[in-house]
Amino acid sequence: MLRFFRSYYPYQYVSLLGLLLLVRLPLLLHPFPLLIPELNWMLVGEQMSQGHLLYRDIWDSISPLSALAYWGLDTVFGRSPLALHGAATAVSVFQIVYFNYVTNNRDVYPDRSFWPGLIYMLFLHLSFDCLTLSPVLMSTSFLLLAFGTLIKQMDRRGATDEVFEVGFYIGIAALFYLPSALFILWASLSLLFFTGTTFRQHSLTLFGFIFPIAATLLLYYLWDGLDDFNRNLLASVFRVRQYSLSDFQSLFASLLIPLGLGVLGFLSLFNTTSRYVNFQQRVQQIMMIWFVTAFITIALMPFLAPMLFLSFVPPMAYFAFYYFENVRKPWMAELGFSVAFGLMLLLFYQGALGLIPGAELGRLSSLQVKDSPLPADIRDQHVLIIGEDLSAYRQNRPATPYLNWDLAKYDLKNLDNYEAVINVFDHFRQDPPDYIVDRENVVEKLFQRAPALASQYEKTATSGVYKRKMSAKL
Repeated sequence: MLRFFRSYYPYQYVSLLGLLLLVRLPLLLHPFPLLIPELNWMLVGEQMSQGHLLYRDIWDSISPLSALAYWGLDTVFGRSPLALHGAATAVSVFQIVYFNYVTNNRDVYPDRSFWPGLIYMLFLHLSFDCLTLSPVLMSTSFLLLAFGTLIKQMDRRGATDEVFEVGFYIGIAALFYLPSALFILWASLSLLFFTGTTFRQHSLTLFGFIFPIAATLLLYYLWDGLDDFNRNLLASVFRVRQYSLSDFQSLFASLLIPLGLGVLGFLSLFNTTSRYVNFQQRVQQIMMIWFVTAFITIALMPFLAPMLFLSFVPPMAYFAFYYFENVRKPWMAELGFSVAFGLMLLLFYQGALGLIPGAELGRLSSLQVKDSPLPADIRDQHVLIIGEDLSAYRQNRPATPYLNWDLAKYDLKNLDNYEAVINVFDHFRQDPPDYIVDRENVVEKLFQRAPALASQYEKTATSGVYKRKMSAKL
């Protein structure tokens, strides 16, 4: 495979994208487990389609441009996991083509080939959860655009005012996935150490970063939702920890091969430094700073899953190229890539389809949507889930803004506060749930604090589930 993609002809893009579709088509045509984050994203898009304002009417920590993307998909396709997977494939195509184009067009490597795109394509398949349209995937697209503009500046004698674009792309990336805001440090350090950037141009970079974020803040101020924006997004990045992933074996297995190849490629550079011109050595250092920055974002991840490590793919793919290039015998490079390709796809399909009976490696079971606690005949009802398990929303619609449990705790875990009780009562009055699924044992205390709510609901035969009385009015 490496020999085939060694040549650099435009028709190879067709071969590369054909290989991508060949890898993904079996999963696009075959149903595989729905993940809790996917359901959450679809619910946000659905709620926004009904006219609710994110953060004020929908309490969730998703970044605004990602929510806008899910709103657009819901408007066209409705609540469709296939739409998420199809859109993710389109975004993946862009990233593969752009990464391959930039590395070759800017002479990032000594020789031009389709290896960068091929390796990038493989590393996008860390796990089957990377097949969906995650905020990290969308954010990484704009980080790649920032990288392309940044190395364009390095290839000149002095930086130009195009550094504004670097900051702007990172600002957009942060509005898709907030922890990506840390990459402004990556851009600033790269410009400081490897270009002749002036103080004015550093200021332009920072202004480009701030501009889209400030515009978003202004919109929420005009919509009277700035406090909600601050609480549910800006402050939540340090507090929200959802969907605890206990399957660290799957996470480790997903990252082992790409991370290992990236490290081996980086180490191989110490023996071949003289082969590379000064520009290529600076790009190597920039990619190392990218990797360090991506590593820092782990502390801000809302949960741990392979999909959140997609921002590691560009530096891992970049350095892995050097490993295969510096292997002395071509047949050993070919064999090594074939083994890596086979093992990664085996884990990819094992996670989605369970190819090995009884094996849980790669299945991400803790992130899968479980069976609903509600009877199967309850569909298209307004439901409030108090807790992290969103499974009851799969066939129903959310009621009240309390979609994200970590954020709902502001009110529902603070019922000794009079203002919190008033907030809950108002939300129930404006959007009363037909069913309440209480997984945190707060409903009884809520009913004690708000007797008017207690009179509207009754227990069902299912533990922790309450049903609204037919004649109830708030």
